Amino acid sequence: MMNTKATRMAATVLLTMTGGAAVAQDCPTGLPVVEEGKLVMSINATIPPKQYIDADGNIAGLHREMGDEIAKRLCLEPVYQNVDFAVQIPGLDADRWDMINTGLYFTDERAGFMQLVPYSVNALALISAAGNPLGVSEPKDLAGHAVGVEIAGFEEKKLNEINDAQVAEGLEPMDIRAFNTYGETFLALGGGQIDAVFAGDAIGSYYQEKGQFTKAATGLYPGTPGAFAFDEPDLAQAVADALNAMKADGTYDAMMEAYGTTKIDVWDRWPGEFTYFYTGD
Repeated sequence: MMNTKATRMAATVLLTMTGGAAVAQDCPTGLPVVEEGKLVMSINATIPPKQYIDADGNIAGLHREMGDEIAKRLCLEPVYQNVDFAVQIPGLDADRWDMINTGLYFTDERAGFMQLVPYSVNALALISAAGNPLGVSEPKDLAGHAVGVEIAGFEEKKLNEINDAQVAEGLEPMDIRAFNTYGETFLALGGGQIDAVFAGDAIGSYYQEKGQFTKAATGLYPGTPGAFAFDEPDLAQAVADALNAMKADGTYDAMMEAYGTTKIDVWDRWPGEFTYFYTGD
C-alpha cells in the first residue's frame, strides 16, 4: 500500500513590505519526535561523498545537507547519531532516533515494518585495487576471491544472492567478508585483505577520483531507491511534504545535481510526488 494523503502540510511563505521583506514559515505542530524541538537522525558517516567526516571532524555530505534542510523546514533542530548501519533499524524501533538518514535501500520487505520515503535512485559497483589488477568486469570474475561488504545492508544480501546463483552455475564461491562499516571495508581493500568491495556507485566514484581504488564494474542492478525510514507515519508524511516543497523550489534538484545523484523521478514506481510507502498494520 502506498500512502496518498490528499492533505499536505506545506510551508507558507509570508511576505511583508513594511520595513523591507520578511519571510516567515508555518511550522508543523504536534510531530511525534523522540526529543522535543529536535529531529534526531541516525547516519553512518563512512560513505563519502554522501556521508563522511570532513577534515574538521564534522559530519558532511549529501545526507547531512538534506537532513539539515528537512529539519529547517519542519522548524526542528537537526541532531545526528553517527552509528554503524547494523544498529540503525533496531535503534529506530527502540525510539533512539526519529529517522534513518543513511541512504537505506528501499525494499518491499522493509516497507512492511517501517515507513519509507524514497528520494534517490542508486546503482551498485564492484571496486577493486587501483588499476583493477584482477581485470574484474562482472561478479563472476570474483568467483573464488575475497569480496568485502558492509554488514546487514542491502548490499550484503544482494551479494549473497549473486554468489548463490553463481555457485548454482558451477562457479567457485566468493569469500564474502562483512565489515561493520564501509570505512573498515575499504581499509581492508587497501591493505590487500580482500580483492574487491561491493558498494554503491557514488562511493566508488569518490575513491576512483582520489586515485585510491578503481571502479571495476559500475552501474550494476540500477533502479533501487535510497530512502529515509521512520517509525511514525505522521513524521514520515511531514518529511515527504518538506521534500515536495524542496522539489517545488529547486532545492532538491540542486542537491541531487551537486552530488551527481540520480533523482527519484526516474524510478519506475515514482508516483509523481514524495510520499511514504508502508504495507504494515
